[in-house]
Amino acid sequence: MVANCRNDRFSGRPAALVAAAVLAFGSCLLLVTPAPAEEPDLGPNVLILDPSMPSAEIQKTLNAVFHEQEHSQFGGGRHAYLFKPGTYDLDVNLGFYTQALGLGTSPGDVVIRGSVHSEADWMRGNATCTFWRGAENLTVQPTSPTPINFAVSQGTSFRRVHVHGHLNLWDGGWSSGGFLADSRVDGRVNSGTQQQWLSRNTEWRQWLGANWNMVFVGADNPPTEPWPGKPYTVISETPRIREKPYMVQHGRGGLAVRVPALVASASRGVSWSGGEKGGETVSIERFLVAQAGKDTAATMNSALANGKHLLLTPGVYHLDEPIQVTRPGTVVLGLGIATLVPDRGTPAMVIDDVDGASICGIMIDAGRQKSPVLLQVGRAGKAGHSTNPTLLADVFCRVGGASPGAADACLVIDSDDVIGDNLWIWRADHGAGAKWDVNRAKNGLIVNGDDVTIYGLFVEHFQEYQTLWNGENGRVFFYQCELPYDAPTQEAWRHDGVNGYAAYKVASGVTRHEARGLGVYGVFLHSPTKSENAIEAPEAPGVAIHHVISVWITGRPGTEITHIRSGKGPAVNTSRRTALTDD
Repeated sequence: MVANCRNDRFSGRPAALVAAAVLAFGSCLLLVTPAPAEEPDLGPNVLILDPSMPSAEIQKTLNAVFHEQEHSQFGGGRHAYLFKPGTYDLDVNLGFYTQALGLGTSPGDVVIRGSVHSEADWMRGNATCTFWRGAENLTVQPTSPTPINFAVSQGTSFRRVHVHGHLNLWDGGWSSGGFLADSRVDGRVNSGTQQQWLSRNTEWRQWLGANWNMVFVGADNPPTEPWPGKPYTVISETPRIREKPYMVQHGRGGLAVRVPALVASASRGVSWSGGEKGGETVSIERFLVAQAGKDTAATMNSALANGKHLLLTPGVYHLDEPIQVTRPGTVVLGLGIATLVPDRGTPAMVIDDVDGASICGIMIDAGRQKSPVLLQVGRAGKAGHSTNPTLLADVFCRVGGASPGAADACLVIDSDDVIGDNLWIWRADHGAGAKWDVNRAKNGLIVNGDDVTIYGLFVEHFQEYQTLWNGENGRVFFYQCELPYDAPTQEAWRHDGVNGYAAYKVASGVTRHEARGLGVYGVFLHSPTKSENAIEAPEAPGVAIHHVISVWITGRPGTEITHIRSGKGPAVNTSRRTALTDD
């Protein structure tokens, strides 16, 4: 790597970032050494970093991106840092829509001496709106004994990271996360004020902290205090999982995407201890490397139909028709929280009922013209996929917030055997178009397929059932939900003579279902409304709903969640703020 006066890597960047870079480096901009022929153009918002680059110059560039993104909750900027294997002396502060991604085959191949972190300084330590960012596949070596902070809420991920030190999940204010998976922390993890958190396939020396709903699946050394004395739900082993695909440097320095194999048997701890176990490495040449503003649904569908996978570089993609995934094993991987917007009332993406698709690292924003569904997984007449399930990892849906939008449902799963891993499905409670009659959306998630498993499910503020589960043998490990803030009247939020809608509804005909660690919260700001039940599920031997907490956070006098489950359990309201089940 050398510094020279060409500006290819910064072409198309926001003027503020270019100006900051010029100020940082004088008359020259920091550039990547001309890439080998096999390295694709990843667009203006991907920084490919090499350990031979001067640390001070990299730091100035990262600082410029952070300055642009720190307050950009609903902005259009999208950014990804790709670190080639080696050691870096850096402070990587992650703002909105920013990812730090190592390109090694193991997290130990990329070492950041310093910190990779997320702060809530922009809200004076309150991290409840610190969304949409992530770190993956690298090692952090702190240069002081102070813990690194990953103070975040929903829509974030911390994956395949090894921390040689301590990790705080807060930084002094309130926080409402979050997701930690396939990661090792040599020291302590302190959850602080986190309302809830999911940890899956993790290792640490000690976990500190408890609030409302902390769930541990396949964690090595989880806390041992039992529910309900402490709000800990511990599932000793992860039943089955496919880890999220990730980019690697491959061969003669080119890029590839590593697609991990299904772990069909129970697992605990990180996947990368002792090296990779199965899976496939797919050359970047087998991907369409899409760029927002250049590629359309038509160009992407043509590539997919002709056998390509799809890499969505950082940006906002406006679509006039759905992206169609029709082949088994297709990988769709987004960088920098790549965002899809269906502009003509269609789905943003439709996945045929195929084996082994991987849809990862994307956000779907509802368009102004109402869509029936934003992401459709499978179709009617489904087949089984138990040996090669489809994976949805770090998939986020949003109705309103960035701009007004509407959808009947965000995510509909008709395929069997789908695995979900960190899904945040959000009807916006603030931002553009966040009004009852503007960002209309009935349901967040509808599951019609059988044998669907989800780790880390966040669904909030929809106008009817937040989650509606019709399939058999579903499993959910961790659920977080806030009911809608903005129902104008009880009459507007009622069905069949029942007040409100349950946050989690298992259909009456379902005979087998398991859900563990569910938190349902009420914030009734706009009218004196009530919801009859937090959870509705059949009373059947094969239906098990374990560890539910219902919380009345705030609201007008007379508001409440009347029962925890199906007419049973006490109300939460101004008199009793919290209720939980012991089973």
